[in-house]
Amino acid sequence: MGAIHHPLAFTFGVLGNLISFMVYLAPVPTFYRICKKRSTEGFQAVPYVIALFSAMLMIYYALIKTNSFLLITINGAGCFIETVYIVLFLIFAPKKARVFTLKMLTALNVVAYCIIVGLTLLLFKGHNRVRVIGWVNVVFSVCVFAAPLSIMRLVIRTKSVEFMPFTLSFFLTLSAVVWFGYGLLIRDPYVAAPNILGFLFGVAQMVLYIIYKDRKRIKECNDTKNKQAELTVKVGSMATPEVHPVGKGRRREEEGDDEEQGEIERR
Repeated sequence: MGAIHHPLAFTFGVLGNLISFMVYLAPVPTFYRICKKRSTEGFQAVPYVIALFSAMLMIYYALIKTNSFLLITINGAGCFIETVYIVLFLIFAPKKARVFTLKMLTALNVVAYCIIVGLTLLLFKGHNRVRVIGWVNVVFSVCVFAAPLSIMRLVIRTKSVEFMPFTLSFFLTLSAVVWFGYGLLIRDPYVAAPNILGFLFGVAQMVLYIIYKDRKRIKECNDTKNKQAELTVKVGSMATPEVHPVGKGRRREEEGDDEEQGEIERR
């Protein structure tokens, strides 16, 4: 049953498009920072390459299944946005990261995609083709949701949420809930199933954010105190050389006065 013939499913689909579009735009501040600093710093392109591949597969699935216009619209926008991110990454990434990204992009988004499309068109027909492509989509959708695991590990290791904005985690969770509802209403397990895992990962990210969000402030306060202490030490060390010569001068003046007084007494 298509979403167009089910008003509630259509509503969920439109909401899913809007929320997912916001999720796609969530890394914009990150790439603005990359462009401004002209460096990718500690960021990786792997999540964006996988997200692009997943969106390409979902478009293929929607075209084969038919009556899935809402899936095509959001994944078409996703393909464009993820491509822009990857191009920006390739422009500012160091040589090693650029070569790795290009190899991954070629292997996954060109070679693997062509193999999947070619084999499913040649070996399967009708409902079997839809089912096979659906399961392939489930696997790579799970990979998209699992991609932030590296960021979560980084948060735990550094005790900082700098690389995991709360807004992105929140909208990922909300998007998973809406698309799960959409898949459930149109009775499409290949859309609904991966979003269960997406919801769990999104909640886990928000929990990590709540745990570590204040650690950065504490670190900044400690850094400020350390800088103030360092400044105090520097000021003290700068003042010390100025104090000793004064003392020596006074001692010399006193010695000079004593010698002069001795000469007067001898006379």
